[in-house]
Amino acid sequence: MKTVLIVDDEPHVARVLKLTLERAGYRVLTAPDGETGLAAVLAAPPDALVTDIQMPRMDGRALVQAVAEQLPQRRFPIFVMTSMTAREERDWVRKLAHVQFLEK
Repeated sequence: MKTVLIVDDEPHVARVLKLTLERAGYRVLTAPDGETGLAAVLAAPPDALVTDIQMPRMDGRALVQAVAEQLPQRRFPIFVMTSMTAREERDWVRKLAHVQFLEK
């Protein structure tokens, strides 16, 4: 069973995503912030990572950059899901391999 890690500080968003992905047959783990999410990724890399941008302790941008630095050979996709749709938010995502931008 493939594992998806959801990193989002909004419990209702994480819950809806979790339920949807579980119904589709995925094992889903959640983390409330980037620091906790990074620890989970380093402990056991998921098959996919979905992260918000605006979060406490470590935001999604810092999380994605830390994953890229600490796991330079990673093959799993990262989906940055946010309501922040400004051009600068999209531009940094496009510069990274296996990272996609999704609007909430």
